[in-house]
This record gives sequence, structure tokens and C-alpha cells, in this order.
Amino acid sequence: MATSETSGVPTRVSIVVPAFNEASRIGESLRKIEAFLERMPWRAEILVVDDGSGDKTSEVVRAMQIPRLRLISNSVNHGKGYAVKCGVLESIGEYVLFTDADLSAPIEEAEKLLAAAESGGADIVIGSRAVDRSYIEKHQSRGREVGGIVFNRIVRILLGLKLYDTQCGFKLFRRQRIRPVFEKMQIAGFGFDPELLFLASRARLRILEVSVRWSHAEDSKIRFFRDSVRMFTDLLRIRWNQFTGRYA
Repeated sequence: MATSETSGVPTRVSIVVPAFNEASRIGESLRKIEAFLERMPWRAEILVVDDGSGDKTSEVVRAMQIPRLRLISNSVNHGKGYAVKCGVLESIGEYVLFTDADLSAPIEEAEKLLAAAESGGADIVIGSRAVDRSYIEKHQSRGREVGGIVFNRIVRILLGLKLYDTQCGFKLFRRQRIRPVFEKMQIAGFGFDPELLFLASRARLRILEVSVRWSHAEDSKIRFFRDSVRMFTDLLRIRWNQFTGRYA
């Protein structure tokens, strides 16, 4: 596996890919990312964070002959939020793109987020499935979609976030602005997205929401009922952490 290049040319984008038991598809996803980067005029790096996988995820990544690819291996599974945090804090790019390992949002949509960040002066640009649902190429089950809508309304009520889709696994950050937010984050699981956006909002960072193409992956790691309960509990934790000064 190649390491990140160290020439004098600055890295424009760091792409963080959290991975847990992704051996079956991480190789193909990384090839798609690299093919995209080869067409871009700017320098980038890819950071795969293996969050305690029990399969051969790390072995697959190590075998990839991709320039600017780095592997971060956690000895035990902490959660998606923890993995993303590890990658962001290790990144060196001007911007950091977080994308799910299944590339439910095609990596080419990164250009759209970058353009929005630059034209809109945003610190965070979040890919959204909800602003315009015509961009969804393959839908989740009806139950999951309704559950996502209900969860978003709860997020709006409890955290005061005026965003349509906090959970899409495709977000772009201006690294220097977002790093202090990630350093404060305490939620390690799937509920990290609302915590991140809540803290960013309180820090008065500029957040934009942009429609992206998206296709549901059949083997998603999210278990609807179990993780829905955990994510709702995480929302209460966010409010409690704020109330008790744990984010200070």
C-alpha cells in the first residue's frame, strides 16, 4: 500500500472512508475513488479507517496499489462516528470528504460539494437525499424512508437543526474550521452526525445542504429498529452533554 505523498504540493481533499467488515466491497470502492481522483486537477489523499473489522478489510486495503492511500486500523470496534473522527483528525487536506464505504452517493458528487463550499463560503456541505428526492436512484424500503423522515423531525425539535437530512453518509468539511468540533465530539455510533452538526451550528459554522445522487445499498450496516433506538438515545445524550457543560 502506498503512503501519502510528501511533495511540496498541498493536498486539496482528504477522503475519509470508515470501514467495518467491508472486505467484500472496499477494494472496488477504492478503485472507483482512485479513478475519480485521476481525473481531478488537485492533489488528494484517501484514508480508510478500519474500525476493528473481523474480516480481511485491512488486508484488502494493504494490498491496493493506490498512491496517497493510508490505512488507520483500530484494534476494536468503536462505532462509525469514532472511525470518522479518527480519519478527520489524521487528515491533511484543505477539505475533508467523508463517504460511506458502499459509495451510496457516487464519489463524482464530491465535485458538487466542493463547488458549493467555494461558491457559498461554507464550512460544511452535507449531501442530502431529502431536499430533492428525485435524485434518489434506488430507494430504501418504505418503512426506512418514513423512519428517516420521523427521525429528522425529532432532530429538528430536540436540536434545533433546520436541515432536511443529517444522516446521509456524504459530507464535506473545511478541515481547519471543523477540527475543533470533531475534538469535542463524544458519540461514537451512528448518532454522531446530529452531534457534529449541532456543535458546528453552535460554533456558528456555515452549513449548506446540497442534493446528491444516492442509491440504497442492500447490505447496509444499519439495523433499523436497534439503531433507531440508539440514535434517539444519542439525541438525548447530546442535549444532556450540552446542559451539563461537557462540550465546553
